Amino acid sequence: MRTTYMAKPNEVERKWLLIDAEGKTLGRLASEAAALIRGKHKPQFTPHLDTGDFVIIINADKVVLTGNKLADKKYYRHSLYPGGLKVTPAGEMLKNKPERMIELAVHGMLPKNRLGNKMKLKLKVYAGAEHPHQAQNPEVYELRG
Repeated sequence: MRTTYMAKPNEVERKWLLIDAEGKTLGRLASEAAALIRGKHKPQFTPHLDTGDFVIIINADKVVLTGNKLADKKYYRHSLYPGGLKVTPAGEMLKNKPERMIELAVHGMLPKNRLGNKMKLKLKVYAGAEHPHQAQNPEVYELRG
């Protein structure tokens, strides 16, 4: 009788991967980063365990939005006070907080539970080309496509 392989938390080997967002489309970058954080690229992927790698994204301010998304796409948040809806266009968000834009895109593609909350901590996004994770020896990861 064959049994399905289940990874164990102490067996998971984690790498640090570096992705350069310069000239990359936001959605394609986010979906690939989410898959890496979840560990779906590994043969020992287990849905109920965190088997993924750490992902560092640099040059977040040089990410590309296609079509009219710079003007039309909007980010919403609410202060929880009456009339406290805040709306930020994507163009303004890209100019002021490009890291937040990528974080929101990747977080939306991760599970909405406690495991997903733990996975979110493995994403590090920086607007420029510099990052403080040299000690982890990140491998440069080239996006598919």
